[in-house]
Parts: sequence; C-alpha cells; structure tokens
Amino acid sequence: MDNHDKKTRSYNMSMIRSKNTKPEELVRKYLFSHGFRYRKNVRTLPGSPDIVLPKYKTVIFVNGCFWHKHDCPRFVWPKSNTEYWNKKIENNVKRDTDNTALLKQAGWKVIVVWECELKKDIAADTLDSLVKRIRV
Repeated sequence: MDNHDKKTRSYNMSMIRSKNTKPEELVRKYLFSHGFRYRKNVRTLPGSPDIVLPKYKTVIFVNGCFWHKHDCPRFVWPKSNTEYWNKKIENNVKRDTDNTALLKQAGWKVIVVWECELKKDIAADTLDSLVKRIRV
C-alpha cells in the first residue's frame, strides 16, 4: 500500500530527473578535474549515455539502483502497483542490456557507475577506479 495520496505521489515522481542528477554531476566534476573532456547525453548513441569520452571511445552510464534494478540493498521491489513496477523496471533492465550490446558492437567501452557506489564512504575509491578503467 502506498503511504502517499495520489497527488503527493505524483508530485514526488515529477521531481525525479533523468538528466543532470547529483550522482552524474559528481562523476562529471571528478572527471573534469582530472583532465577528461566529455560530452553529455549524446542522443546519437544507443541509450544516450550520461557521459561520452570520444578520445577514449568510452561511455559511462550513471545508474540509479532502483530504476535499473541493481543487486544492492537500495533496490527493493515496490509493494504497491506491483504489476506496473515489475514491467517498468524489467523493461529498463532489458533496454540497458540491449544498448550495452549495441555500443560494444560499435567498438565503445561501456562503464556503469551505480548510485550506491557514489555514497560518501566509498565515492573516492569508486571515482579513482573509474579513472583507471577509462585509461586502460
């Protein structure tokens, strides 16, 4: 059962952004400060990757654990409107898989950074690791 009325839930959902999220901004600022230059949300590539590094032929998706069904404690199946959410989230996962395959076929290196990997206690390690993965 939803603990918000329909109007409140609608407002909450309308405030969720798909671009320029705080996790994306954190990754972009870190990359920029380390000398990387990138493009944002390139629509000509499958999945409109959040960050595209043409020089390294690398794309980065910064995924929310809930929306992309990450296997971590942050992902919990909703208890209300389950049919809708199951279909929605499974479609997201399928689309992610398809887009990753298309990008790899086109010769791109695909990196996924999860929202939970950018929490304060582990963000520095995640971002350092990301830089190493890009340069390999």
